[in-house]
Amino acid sequence: MPRDLDILIFPDFQILDATGPIAAFEIAERYVRGAYRLRVVAVTPGMVVSSSGVSMVAEDLSDRAADTLMIAGGNGTRPASRCPRTIAWVQEAAARARRTASVCSGAYILAEAGLLDGRRATTHWHRCADFARRYPQVRLEPDRIFVRDGDVWTSAGITAGIDLSLALIGEDLGEEVARRVAQQLVVYYRRPGGQSQHSALLEMGGQGGRFSALLDWMRENLGEPLTVERLADQAAMSPRHFARAFVSETGMTPAKAVERLRLEAARERVETSADPIDIIAARTGFGDAERMRRAFVRTLGQPPQALRRTARA
Repeated sequence: MPRDLDILIFPDFQILDATGPIAAFEIAERYVRGAYRLRVVAVTPGMVVSSSGVSMVAEDLSDRAADTLMIAGGNGTRPASRCPRTIAWVQEAAARARRTASVCSGAYILAEAGLLDGRRATTHWHRCADFARRYPQVRLEPDRIFVRDGDVWTSAGITAGIDLSLALIGEDLGEEVARRVAQQLVVYYRRPGGQSQHSALLEMGGQGGRFSALLDWMRENLGEPLTVERLADQAAMSPRHFARAFVSETGMTPAKAVERLRLEAARERVETSADPIDIIAARTGFGDAERMRRAFVRTLGQPPQALRRTARA
């Protein structure tokens, strides 16, 4: 029996947020006939114009029970998240569905519907700081490609929707089918959900941002103890004020930012140099190889040695 998959779009949606997952599930259907039945839906059915100006045809909302509900992202998520009918339907549809997912800023709609309260979630790096301010009840993980918390999945920007879709396909049909879909799409099989969004912290600091100079200093001093007190002193702020302001600006705690910068630096050295793992751990501030290994597995889903082998394959 086909698994019904509803993809919600709205005016000014990001077209790849919808078509990326659609392509992945379409190809999975080729390998396992009858696996999926796709439907694009919108509050106002018919031609829905994306942010690119290209339109997709959507069906009207219905009360059928979909196996999977997926919410696209894009600039239109803001007005869509303020639409009472949209939010009410998402709440009802999610209650009927086996699982619910969002791509990119589609997480705003799930958050407005209350579906992310108390849950871990992610969204596009560019929106993380704003998202964290708007929805403090969500346990935002800004350095993840996708996050699963129970029956709710969220993903980072645009192409991360394909990574999320491959994970859903793997859960439904097995890893071999998901691998074949990735090969057909000519995408990496498969970026682990914990793999960091590329240079997200660098981008969030921005050029001329409030903490851009501090982030540069942190990158140059990763081998030293980077406590909240020391960072606050470097920023000429009290530790308490600094911690609050840093989260508001970047969407993550100072401690998480330190680990993230160390991971980025360590990963680059692991993949591009022949330095021993323990030397890399010491120079990037992890202290020892085991501590760095745990951080890699927790955040990137793989130990340093596996990433090194992949980079050299």
